Amino acid sequence: MTDHGHPITFGVSLDPSADRLAETRRLASTAVDGGFDLLAVQDHPYQPGHLDTWTMISHLAAETDRISFLTDVADLQLRPPAMLAKAAASLGVLTGGRVVLGVGGGASADAIAAMGGARRGGAQTVAYTEEALTIMRGALAGGPVRHLSDLHAIEGYAAGPVPPAPVPLWLGGQQPRMLAVAGRQADGWISPLNIYVPPAEVPARQKIIDEAAQAAGRDPARIRRIYNVIGAIGGYRGGTGLVGEPEHWVDTLTEWAVDLGFDTFVFWPVRSARAQVELFATEVAPAVRDRVREIRGQR
Repeated sequence: MTDHGHPITFGVSLDPSADRLAETRRLASTAVDGGFDLLAVQDHPYQPGHLDTWTMISHLAAETDRISFLTDVADLQLRPPAMLAKAAASLGVLTGGRVVLGVGGGASADAIAAMGGARRGGAQTVAYTEEALTIMRGALAGGPVRHLSDLHAIEGYAAGPVPPAPVPLWLGGQQPRMLAVAGRQADGWISPLNIYVPPAEVPARQKIIDEAAQAAGRDPARIRRIYNVIGAIGGYRGGTGLVGEPEHWVDTLTEWAVDLGFDTFVFWPVRSARAQVELFATEVAPAVRDRVREIRGQR
């Protein structure tokens, strides 16, 4: 996999659980102080203990500055694309452009249907998602939006407001048909957690994205690549995901950047979240950036 030379950026995944809001707010502040680039929030609104993702992000955006917010990823089956684009554009205006719109086809058909969403199969979900990306891109740019198909009925409306900076559209997925959509339509690919898409399986998925982009006349190098990384820094035993001392994290993330092509890493700490984020900010992120910069300079 080719390193496309994008800036190396880092995010922190925030727990949307209502009963952990105070802790989550403190973690967000820690991430801002630590120089992280993104605060990421998952979107599973059918979970009774979860806050609504957009409401939570709006709340936190009012308490922070500089750092951007990523929906990781917004469920397109429960968030119609025209309204989702409206929400993202509005947040972009309110925050001065601190929003990245990550979207996905939906994680659970049963849970989506239980909440009133349409129950769609695999092929139909992929088609719905690809059309939704077209609708959202038009809506985020402003002006008239019209899209009539068997899956969407956008009869025409004047989209706006237009945010001060373009809102990136990143697509989450791991199956071949959805990866091909990322190559044809998205500004970035969001990989599921490293325990679900382990590093050894990444090159084959990147290849699908690159080939789909080229077939659509797009430059694969323009597509960002985002890895959700769960794990723990330090001498933990039996931890989930990437576990090891800071040096191991630096070596591993550097390898995943220059060899697997990822440019953004979203950290999902499995324990002691604030202490882990502080450690990541001081001993992992700067060293990875320096190491990647050095390797790129040698090429």
